[in-house]
Amino acid sequence: MTDAKIVNAMTVDVEDYFHVSAFDGVIKPEDWSSCKPTVDYNTKRLIDLFAQYDTKATFFILGWVARAFPDLIKSIADAGHEVASHGTNHRRASTQTREQLKDDITTSLDLLEQASGKKVLGYRAPSFSINKSNEWAFELLAELGLKYSSSTYPIEHDLYGTPDWPRFKYWRDEGLWEIPIPTIRKNDRNVGIGGGGYFRLYPYFLSKKRIDTFLAQEKQPYSFYFHPWEIDANQPRVKGASLKSKLRHYINLSRMEGKIENLLKDYSWSTMENVYLNNKP
Repeated sequence: MTDAKIVNAMTVDVEDYFHVSAFDGVIKPEDWSSCKPTVDYNTKRLIDLFAQYDTKATFFILGWVARAFPDLIKSIADAGHEVASHGTNHRRASTQTREQLKDDITTSLDLLEQASGKKVLGYRAPSFSINKSNEWAFELLAELGLKYSSSTYPIEHDLYGTPDWPRFKYWRDEGLWEIPIPTIRKNDRNVGIGGGGYFRLYPYFLSKKRIDTFLAQEKQPYSFYFHPWEIDANQPRVKGASLKSKLRHYINLSRMEGKIENLLKDYSWSTMENVYLNNKP
């Protein structure tokens, strides 16, 4: 076990392959009902995998998923995992008005709390889409009773990024904690190490080296994110997407589950609530 004294946060963004931002221009929300869902099956696989390694995680879940599979949300909560919000329809927060975002988040909270029977404390904006253009979103989150957000990624990226914002958990004056996706400093810039496509692209030993560097240098908990579709190499292929979008989405899917298993073996994990709010395993 590496850095066993540090308990880190394992998170899953529960959305299906047809929800992802990379396919926005190809699959419209009105088409989702005609797509073959995989999120139910793949999330259940993750529940079983986490149980095998006695790991608790935070599941940031779309309201769309909660509406379609309410029993899945109950299974997540009953297994001792934290249920948190990922909004309802995977619309980036930065593309919505205040009223639209309020409706999107409120709907998700109602669906998730009804299905899980538990109060939702956390929110993650799709595509880490809270930035300087919509900082008012933090005030809205606090008004809705949320205790923390994990909606910023302090890197340069073509779809998101707040490179000059804090890299570690910090208190927002609006009245909640913001917990950014982890980065390391390299050549005077922030490099993303939080999961997703970066983790699928690189060999595991390199990702592990970067995580170990973060833990040794920063003395902070590390948080990791990924999606249920990332462990499914047999998911339906989306036609019409750009080569760049396809590479981002499909690269190394067949290797992802084994890499996740290595993470579960090599580090200690718990929920966002326990790691960042309660400071306990």
